[in-house]
Amino acid sequence: MDLSELDRDSTGRCRLNSPVPAVCRKEPCILGVDEAGRGPVLGPMVYAICYCPLSRLADLEALKVADSKTLSESERDRLFVKMQEDGDFVGWALDVLSPNLISTSMLGRVKYNLNSLSHDTATGLVQFALDQGVKVAQVFVDTVGLPDTYQERLQQRFPGIEVTVKAKADALYPVVSAASICAKVARDQAVKNWHFVEKLQGLDADYGSGYPNDPKTKAWLRKHVEPVFGFPQFVRFSWRTAQSILEKEAEGVMWEDSLTGDQEGPGRITSYFSEGARVRPRLPHRYFQERGLESATTL
Repeated sequence: MDLSELDRDSTGRCRLNSPVPAVCRKEPCILGVDEAGRGPVLGPMVYAICYCPLSRLADLEALKVADSKTLSESERDRLFVKMQEDGDFVGWALDVLSPNLISTSMLGRVKYNLNSLSHDTATGLVQFALDQGVKVAQVFVDTVGLPDTYQERLQQRFPGIEVTVKAKADALYPVVSAASICAKVARDQAVKNWHFVEKLQGLDADYGSGYPNDPKTKAWLRKHVEPVFGFPQFVRFSWRTAQSILEKEAEGVMWEDSLTGDQEGPGRITSYFSEGARVRPRLPHRYFQERGLESATTL
């Protein structure tokens, strides 16, 4: 799996896909959606789809695909290679979302939470398959959030397709199991071969599972937090675990106040009705205050 695009720019997202089997453009297909790496504080989140003709679903089941969490790394790698070898009827595509993209989305001025990001990524992959000419007839999705709400949303988006959203779909439907294997193989490879642009001194590659409650992961975060610049891009700094370590280990930052020393902030609201109300300077709009912008009196 070629993740060189992620190596070149680990701040955004990248999409990979197999060639579309010719039969998938001719016959009605079943498509599964799943993700890997939603919960960890380290590394990317990967969404994947896998699809095949309904007439070949038994052949996909014969590969003995299963929920990727129940398989060893070597078993997942073997099954992914097998799916590639069966490229005459199995196709896949995936989106790799970097830690930086996830965190900046969640902490931006306009909040974009992880559920919305997940829903939109899954929707985008289904649309990608359709745009590639895949005759998608049925879609099965491992849920994020409430299954009924998610299913209704997808059904409205794709009215001509039969959509099923279930909890633990990766253990119920082989096509979702296949998608989970694609996603997990890609995430494992991205984490194992992560390119640290920060040139960390004494980099420790043993960071445990990457989940917030893992003592090894917490120790790695404490070791590699930079007092001024924070964490490397490998870390989802929007996670509470990372924020707590920043608060304890990093230097505090004092931002310049937009009010000058001889200006007073707004007083009590009742002061506006008292005699001899003070003349108050008019503060700039919040947009200018947040960006530290001031009026230029001379050029």
